[in-house]
Amino acid sequence: MASASILKWFPGTLYNSALNVVVMQYKAVSHELRIFPPPVHFDVLYKLYKCGCLLELRGELCDLDVLTRMLKVVDKRHLLHHCFQALMDQALADHSTKISTVLSQTYVQRCNQVSSEQQQIDNLVLQGLAVSSFLAEAGWLPDAENILTACQALLADSEIPQQMTRSLECCHRLLHVQNGYCRFEEAERTYNQAMQLVKRLQSAGATPNLSSLYSEFSTLYMLRSNYAEAYSWSVKALQELVPNFPKPPLIDVLRQSAKACVLKREFKKAGLLIKQAVMIATEVFGDKHPKYADTLIDYGFYLLNVDAISQGVQVYQTALDVRQSVFGGINLHVAIAHEDLAYASYVHNYAFGKFTHARTHAERAIELMLRLLPPDHLLLSSSKRVKALILEEMAIDNPNKDVEKKYLEEAHSLHKEALAMAMRAFGEMNVQTAKHYGNLGRLFQSMRLFQEAEEMHLKAISIKEQLLGPEDYEVALSVGHLASLYNYDMMKYDKAEQLYLRSISIGKKLFGEAYSGLEYDYRGLLRVYSVQANMEKCFKYQNVLAYWKLLRDEAQETQTSPFKELTEPLRVIDTLNQFMAL
Repeated sequence: MASASILKWFPGTLYNSALNVVVMQYKAVSHELRIFPPPVHFDVLYKLYKCGCLLELRGELCDLDVLTRMLKVVDKRHLLHHCFQALMDQALADHSTKISTVLSQTYVQRCNQVSSEQQQIDNLVLQGLAVSSFLAEAGWLPDAENILTACQALLADSEIPQQMTRSLECCHRLLHVQNGYCRFEEAERTYNQAMQLVKRLQSAGATPNLSSLYSEFSTLYMLRSNYAEAYSWSVKALQELVPNFPKPPLIDVLRQSAKACVLKREFKKAGLLIKQAVMIATEVFGDKHPKYADTLIDYGFYLLNVDAISQGVQVYQTALDVRQSVFGGINLHVAIAHEDLAYASYVHNYAFGKFTHARTHAERAIELMLRLLPPDHLLLSSSKRVKALILEEMAIDNPNKDVEKKYLEEAHSLHKEALAMAMRAFGEMNVQTAKHYGNLGRLFQSMRLFQEAEEMHLKAISIKEQLLGPEDYEVALSVGHLASLYNYDMMKYDKAEQLYLRSISIGKKLFGEAYSGLEYDYRGLLRVYSVQANMEKCFKYQNVLAYWKLLRDEAQETQTSPFKELTEPLRVIDTLNQFMAL
């Protein structure tokens, strides 16, 4: 036993000891670090981070050339994010200039001072693409946009096909960060610029691969709630894929196409694409990388929309865990993961009235976003909406009338703020605006303002029907909510009955007879028929509800871990063939 305990101790490696010496003598040797190979240089910087030498680390990574060098150590990129986030947290804490801003300002200055020598311009463009990609991946989107804008200016008006191809790549990446930060007017200009470049390249006889660009077009239309156009561009993106398409951008194309399919209610297609994306991300990056977490966020979105709610919660929780392990601290991607998990938890626990977990994550999302974004930024509207939904349910379940009033008033304020943000960004004729109207309708019902509630629900239904058609899931949600108002508070039972039946029809068509949302419609119908003393229909829907419960229990029993459904990824051509066959 004594010998076994001795074997538990191992001396530090010679390499690690050397790193410790370099860190201890940093001031004396810092000017020599660039003679080391990039992996060794990286290990010195990571050791500075682990030892808490953030001032020295900031001095290194504020150097644009040093960061560019560190980005070449691709297998440790997630560790570089650890270092970078620590410096960003420190800057936010002491209100100093963020390192991302220092880097973007340095890059813009270099662009303004660069000579007309083509090689220098080419090198600067490549550096801009590399650094902006890292900043975007880490969630520091405005600084990434500044770099890409300056990078794009270097390539403006060039007629050389190679330069135009790089300019198109700049457009693609610029559109990505503008989409992510909800800068829709700027994204529209970038979209138009990209379309012009495509025409110029094709006129010059070039054949650029357009898959990633079309995928960003799809994202732009999706964010503006034009789901038909988003789906159309996503299909075009898939059609542009080639057999040896690089896997990192392939993952993004599959992710976005899956989301577009979900919003068009093409669930089988969406499932095929998002599962392929998760498997490829796991294969290429492993399960600790931010790209893997990005893919899980979209997998969770798919699961939530196909009524696999408990599975969705598992996936969102895993995505949050990965993002926190990579970024930690005060980070936009972490905030968004908190919001997604908050909403999934709210939906999952709706029937049980347990909202503490969901509220914690919603409030954390808002807290982080308020530290990172302007107070009227559109990204806050969704987080405020989620918290308001949670507070409303907590108010309804609370026996203390003063607490109920407090929660409802706070929910009202949050919903109004979210609606105002959506109106500024999209105007009235938009799905997001309609959702906020519907949320206010539900809240007004809880506040016993029934006429106002009816007005909001009718607005929501009208907008959704015009934009999505009469048989969409979003329409069914609003129809069901108006039915509840008529049934429980306005005594308009005949109208409630017709609305419940319509909601049931849409729900069964989209999700089948075991769809979780059917329970509320069936219980609503039972109340309508009970009040009307229609015993024949009461008996019918008691049996229907009992059969639904049986189907639901069977579905729950056969549900497996969402990660067990993932096997080996397919070849690109096989994925496309399956997609087209569905």
